[in-house]
Amino acid sequence: MFRVSRELSFCYGHRLLNYEGKCRFLHGHNARVLVTLEADQLDRRGMVVDFTHIKETLQRWLDQELDHKMILHRSDPVVPLLQAVGEPIVLLDVNPTAENIARYIYDQAHRMGLPVTEVILWETDTSFATYRPRG
Repeated sequence: MFRVSRELSFCYGHRLLNYEGKCRFLHGHNARVLVTLEADQLDRRGMVVDFTHIKETLQRWLDQELDHKMILHRSDPVVPLLQAVGEPIVLLDVNPTAENIARYIYDQAHRMGLPVTEVILWETDTSFATYRPRG
């Protein structure tokens, strides 16, 4: 089994619903993402996936879809207010925790055809969440 990982980054804002701590307020993060890809065999170039391809596909998506946007649960009461003033938002069906954002990125990498096995999202320099599907 061969494995490669690429670190990517983006900035985002969010807040957590049904949460008693200070993360219930709108706030932002400078996120780091480590995406890991695996393959049983290498391609004709001797690679799992070219690091440049990961950057050109997944980093581009992060820049366009998540960077400098508020990631919120679609039922968050602040959504209509932010939409009314034209703020860029991303709506999820789940609470926008680091765990759920890691899965959101994993799902996108998978849809892009990348042989992704794991996504780690650092919300801060000392706190991160990992998504890796079972099996």
